[in-house]
Order: sequence, then structure tokens, then C-alpha cells
Amino acid sequence: MYSKSLASSFPNLATLLKGRLSQRHLFQIHAQIFCYGAHHDNLIVTRLIGHYPLPVALLVFDQLQTPNIFPFNAIIRIVAEGKAQPSLAISFFKRLKQHSLFPNDFTFSFLLKACATCSNPLYVKQIHAEVTKCGLIYNSAVCNGLLVSYGKGVRDLVLALNMFNEMPDKSSIYSWICLIDGYAKSGLSEKALKLFLEMVQKKVIPDNATMVSVLSACAKLDVAGIENWVRMFKDSAKDDCLVSSTSDSVNNVLSYLYGRWGKIEESREAFDKIGDVGKRNVVAWNSIIGAYVQNGCAVEALSLFKVMIDYPYVTPNHVTMVSVLSACSQVGDIDLGIWVHEYFKSRGREDILRSNSFLATSMIDMYCKCGDLSRAKQVFLSMLTKDVISYSVMIMGLAVNGEGHEALRLFSEMLDCGSRPNGGIFLGVLCACSHSGFLEAGRQIFHDMKTKFSVSPQLEHYACYIDLLARVGRIEEALDVAKTMPFKPNNFVWGALLGGCLLHFKGKLTQDISKRLIEVDPQNSAGYVMLSNSLAHDRDWGEVSGLRRVMKDKGVKKHRGCSWISIEGIVHEFLAGHSSHPELACISSVLDGLLNEMKLPSYGVIDNEQTLP
Repeated sequence: MYSKSLASSFPNLATLLKGRLSQRHLFQIHAQIFCYGAHHDNLIVTRLIGHYPLPVALLVFDQLQTPNIFPFNAIIRIVAEGKAQPSLAISFFKRLKQHSLFPNDFTFSFLLKACATCSNPLYVKQIHAEVTKCGLIYNSAVCNGLLVSYGKGVRDLVLALNMFNEMPDKSSIYSWICLIDGYAKSGLSEKALKLFLEMVQKKVIPDNATMVSVLSACAKLDVAGIENWVRMFKDSAKDDCLVSSTSDSVNNVLSYLYGRWGKIEESREAFDKIGDVGKRNVVAWNSIIGAYVQNGCAVEALSLFKVMIDYPYVTPNHVTMVSVLSACSQVGDIDLGIWVHEYFKSRGREDILRSNSFLATSMIDMYCKCGDLSRAKQVFLSMLTKDVISYSVMIMGLAVNGEGHEALRLFSEMLDCGSRPNGGIFLGVLCACSHSGFLEAGRQIFHDMKTKFSVSPQLEHYACYIDLLARVGRIEEALDVAKTMPFKPNNFVWGALLGGCLLHFKGKLTQDISKRLIEVDPQNSAGYVMLSNSLAHDRDWGEVSGLRRVMKDKGVKKHRGCSWISIEGIVHEFLAGHSSHPELACISSVLDGLLNEMKLPSYGVIDNEQTLP
């Protein structure tokens, strides 16, 4: 093919263009090419094109008088890699045909790569027709290119599936992932999982990208769908024909599905069945750690994360860290949260924290829930772009930590930046007003929600506004809002009113609202306890006894108190009335000693008593 090339006359120039070159060295070689008149040589121009960005590459290509197929392939590849308009790649393909050249598999692979993000089906269909004419329809690389163009570019999954079914060789993972990912992103979870099951049964080993798409499809299943697919994957896991790698993938999916279903023990069992090689995949760890967090098992999630850190060949990613930060928030383990923060810094990955708003927002939420507003603000201020969710989490964090003025200031800053507040933002701002007692500001914000920002208040906004009114003693006004709002009051509304009554000693009204709270939330002990306390205050012992019988008959139990403490990296959980902690005897002994000390009169008290007349 290169028989007519001048390269044989300039062997050193062609050789010098191999491999990576510095810009200075490239320019020196290019100058020599012009000096020798070698800029018309196909081989030399083909190699030159590969060293330049698209605008310069086009100029280099146009120097050729009689280009052959190789510089055409090179320039189409540069167009594809430069993500230029597909029409430019098509125009070069037409020029190629005008020169009576025959495209090869590389031509079509590069051409289809240029069309991978093209939404115009006409381009892809024209290329498909040309592929058929050239007899390359059974070429694996070209078929994969067509499949990707139909699936990701045109987003026509019917044509993509037809292409897939016609492919003689389906051993490439890329053809499977293209379809599975397309189905998952289109909300067609059933089709995505069916194709994945077929894939593992054919012993095609999934990669990380495949597993992410499969779990994304699982995330959209309802309870009935989860139950059905658990059964199907369990049957598949029993299949002796599965190789270990595909079996690990099936158990990974089962671990995730069980977690979504709330069956955390089964989720852990599926994870434990994954082999050592399978556990080198971070997706497997993310599935089980996420399952623990979603099911309120934060201590177990953190314990498993520490096992993961010591496990060879696996490194946590931002998905892992989001789950870990959520677990830290649940148990108040700020030490581990700080460790996660330092982990990104020490590995030179702080730019990920600044650019990944999902991860940064999780860290802000963790710091706020652990009471460290200083660090939360640092992370917030370091974010490259702040979206409405990050503002919402920061405002809510300030609100619940009593920084009402700062929350309102941040709200004003967000408005000045041109961001439009949503329901989550208004909930945080109303919460700030409620916690800090800003009655007039809360009134104005609640009013502006609909009139100024066209955001209709939902039940949670009414509950927060009612809480504000109740806290500042406007109980009657709060009751009027509860009666006139377009929603039926729920346990949060009656709970807010009850809290206000208790705070401002509204005896009879406390009993009435406690009864309302019991009606809407009969299994919650709070209403019963408050009503019982109010009746006891009025010495109505008969009613108190009757209420206790009702609680017993309905099986209503007071929620046990729960607390955590982290000592030397280990989170200890304590439940009221629970005696399972291994150091319980030692803890009880210390507490008894402290209790005895507290009963002893202090020297200061004795001295005061001696000076009394």
C-alpha cells in the first residue's frame, strides 16, 4: 500500500515521528519535512496528523495531493477524538470515496466513534449501508461501533437490539454494556437485568461499568420486582455452569437487591459468597456498605468499611465514602468523618471533593450533624460549583445547630447568585426561623414561597411554620393554620403543637392535642406519654391507669434511648435496658461509683450550711 510513498526517500523522518514527542521536537521535525518536500508523503502526513490537534491536523492533511486510505483514517480518527461535529467526519468519508479509495474496518470504526454521540439516525443508517456494501457487517469492531452509535448516539434501543442480535460474535463486553446501560438509563430495568442474566450465563465476565449499570437498573425496581429478580438470580447462582467471576457478579447483585428489600442478613450472606477476586471490585463493597447504611445499621457499615481498608487490591471510591459519611452522620462518629476528609487530602484527591457536589454535600451533612459547623463551612466554601442541594444541606445544618442568622444570610447569598430556591431550601430556612425564634422573618418567608417564588408549600413546610408559631407561644394561631391548610395534619403537625403546649404550659389544650397525636400515630408512644403526664399533673389517676391499659392492649412501647461513642476508632452502641455490651459490668461499676459520689455532700455545701443562721 505504501509502494508509491516517498517514505523510502526519507526513512529517518518517518521514524522520528514514532512515539510521543515534545512540541519543540515536533516543530523541528515538521520544519525538516517542509525543507525536504516530504509534506506530500502519505506515511509522513499520517503520522504528523496523529501529533496535532484537529485545526492543525486539517491543515496538514490538506497539503496532500493524492492521499491514500491511511491519512484519511488518521484525520477521521482525530475528528472523532476531538468530538467535532459528525458531519465533518462524514465529509471526509465522502472525499475518500471521491478519490476512489476503499474504506476498511479502521475507517468505519473511527467514523462510528465520531457518530457515537450523534442523535441524527440518518448518519448512522448511511454508514450502516456502506458497511454492508463493503462486506464488513460481520467485523466485530465495526459491529460494536454500530451498536454504540444506535444505542448511545441515536438512542434507538430497538435498532441497537437488532444490531446486537445480528452480531456473529458477542464475546466483547462492550456490546453487552452498551445495551444494558441504554436500558438502565431509559428506565427499562427488566430488560437490562434480563440481558445481564443472559450475559453471565454465556460466561461473559462483567466489568465495573457493567455492574454499575446493572445496580442502577436494580435501584428502579419496586418491591415486587425485587422479589422476582432475587428468585431468578438465586436460581442462576445455583447453576454449576457459571464460572467464579460471573458467580461473583450474581452474588453482588443479590447483595444489593436484598439490601433494597430490607433483608440485611441475606444481603451479607450474598456478599460473603463473593470470592477473593470478586472482592477486589469496589462495587461489591459499595453494595453491602450501602445496604447497611440504608437499613439503619451504621455501626455494621463502619465496621465493614474498616475491613475493606485493610483488604488488598481494593480502594474506596467516592460512592464508598458517601455511604461511610452517611453512617458517620447516623452515629455521630466525627473522628472517622475527619479521617475520610484527610484521606482525600493525603492522596492528592481533594479536587474530587471540590468538584463532586454529591460527595461534598455528604461531607457537609456529616459535619453539620456531628456539630462541627466550622469544617462544614470549609467544605462548602471550597466547592467549585454550589447547586441548590448543597445550599439546602448547609442552610439546614446551620438551622439545626442554632445558627439562624447565618442560615438566613446564606439564603440571601444564594438568591443574589441567581439560584432559584426549591422546597428543600425553604424547609431549611423555615427550620432556621423556628429554631432561632425569628417569627417575623418566618412569616415573610412562608408568604413569599408562593407569591414571590411560585413554590407551593407542602405539608412539611406547614409543619415547620406551625412549629415556629408554637415555639414562640402563638398556639392559637398555629392551630388556625393547622385547621385551614390544604392538608390533613399528620404526626409532625400535632407533635409541633404538642411541643408548644408543653413549653408554654397549656394544660387542657395539651391533653386535646395529645389525643389528636394518638389518633394519627397510634403506635408512637410520644402522644400517650405526654397525655399521661398531663393527666398525672391533674391527679387524674384513673385516666392514667386506663391509658396504660390501652397502650398495653395495642402493644405500644416507649422507644428505647440509643447512643453511640467512638473510642480508638471503635463505635460502641448503647441501648436503654439492653445488657449485651461486653464491658457492661465494668461500666455499671463505674456508674455506681459516680452515683455514690454524687450523693455525698460537697465541701462547699457543708461550709454554706455551717454559716447559715
